[in-house]
Amino acid sequence: MPVAGSETYVIGVDFGTLSGRAVVVRVADGAELGSAVHDYRHAVLTEALPDGTPLGHDWALQVPGDYLDVLREAVPAAVRGAGVDPAQVVGIGTDFTACTMIPTLADGTPLSELDGLANRPHAYVKLWRHHAAQPHADRINQLAAKRGEAWLPRYGGLISSEWEFAKGLQLLEEDPEIYHRMDRWVEAADWIIWRLTGAYVRNACTAGYKGIRQDGHYPAPDFLAELNPAFAGFVADKLDQPIGELGDAAGTLTAEAAAWTGLPEGIAVAVGNVDAHVTSAAAQALEPGQLVAIMGTSTCHVVNGEEAVVVPGMCGVVDGGIVAGLWGYEAGQSGVGDIFAAYLRHLAPEFTHERLTELAARQRPGEHGLIALDWHSGNRSVLVDHELSGLLIGETLATRPEDVYRALIEATAFGTRTIIETFGRAGVPVGEFIAAGGLVRNALLMQIYADVLRMPLSVIGSEQGPALGSAIHAAAAAGAYPDVRSAAAAMGSKQTAVYRPDPRAADVYDELFAEYTRLHDYFGRGANKVMRNLRAIQRRSVSA
Repeated sequence: MPVAGSETYVIGVDFGTLSGRAVVVRVADGAELGSAVHDYRHAVLTEALPDGTPLGHDWALQVPGDYLDVLREAVPAAVRGAGVDPAQVVGIGTDFTACTMIPTLADGTPLSELDGLANRPHAYVKLWRHHAAQPHADRINQLAAKRGEAWLPRYGGLISSEWEFAKGLQLLEEDPEIYHRMDRWVEAADWIIWRLTGAYVRNACTAGYKGIRQDGHYPAPDFLAELNPAFAGFVADKLDQPIGELGDAAGTLTAEAAAWTGLPEGIAVAVGNVDAHVTSAAAQALEPGQLVAIMGTSTCHVVNGEEAVVVPGMCGVVDGGIVAGLWGYEAGQSGVGDIFAAYLRHLAPEFTHERLTELAARQRPGEHGLIALDWHSGNRSVLVDHELSGLLIGETLATRPEDVYRALIEATAFGTRTIIETFGRAGVPVGEFIAAGGLVRNALLMQIYADVLRMPLSVIGSEQGPALGSAIHAAAAAGAYPDVRSAAAAMGSKQTAVYRPDPRAADVYDELFAEYTRLHDYFGRGANKVMRNLRAIQRRSVSA
């Protein structure tokens, strides 16, 4: 039951790729009363550090102080906008992009803030889409397969360059001085909780999905030593920390954090979480077979199952990784909205998304004669290979910008269908597809997905799904509800079957999907390594 007495509220804070957003939510019914967004001052560093130090190919860094600015700016603004008394706020919850890693001292100070390290790339936050650790991920995968590591099948047979161990190994081998100066290798999801509470608690979600923690254990020291002798102590020395379960309280708000946010000192702070996984609660999608797709710059697909099975190319299966009592599965696409944005920015700058969507909506499926592969930011699932790249086939002298734009939307839908069918073949059937995230606002995209998937699409009832999900976890952490399930039932919402497949369009997309699958397997499963070869040539040329 909700907290007795006067009406109470919780705060959800969603730390995204380019900004952080805070939402004030009423505990009794999940009503969103106020919100505010704060853009990161440094955005994403892909070309150079703030001082001009150049970065290498496939780097993506951030500045940790930008995250604290969200607490200082967005949280008080959201409370003011809601018109509520801060004294009535009983808890705060947060979510983060993952895997986003921060090297810190033992007290949580980021290395990039230390004197003399502002020009050292490895001292900064490695954002989730930092893919420069792909060679290190390849070595981890090859060694794990050779040794028959028991944890490898739970990640579909491959771990990603985006994850904790690959990025950590890259740090060690490319800047050992920074590696040895680092006391803690911290998920940003946990670092922000550390700053709010003064206590460092690892959340079960990122530890399982991104930190290769299964059945209470990480990869063994002898495995790590075989990768690099200096890496043997990585878990014990840099990574391991007490685990907090989702929906529990990691601690309470410190006086310092209370001053930043304007919230009462001592309120509950929920254990950290990931933007995708926390959204399942907001969408009332915690039962087996309810797949939530958080569709933005990338797409993350999360679904619960009754038991652990091996799904090729997934991002992981974790006991309680989404909600207690079920096995949470994760898959994803590394680029979706990013692909559309890059196309406009570099190849169609005279257009807007709205105009290209309007023009593309006038076409029938198959009319443009194109098919694309959606690997412009590599492939997260089901191939787990960030050396792969985009492809467009069928272009002629008559091809128009809206043709390519629609083909790219369709390619991302085909990528999602590949993931769903892989889940189904492995014994994790998907019975409902619930869309969340910024791309939900594009009705053409949603209809194309319904047609490609041959499934009705439900839509989350909030435009701030991750922030609402974090608020729901905050309510559970504060004791307003006995657990996340009951909090989600009272505070979450969705609209069922908003988009329904058109059978005639679906027939055409079945044909196109068959072609997509042939290209997917030919370029992605080793028959033709041209994409990897081009990357290697590019790296040599850039470094020459």
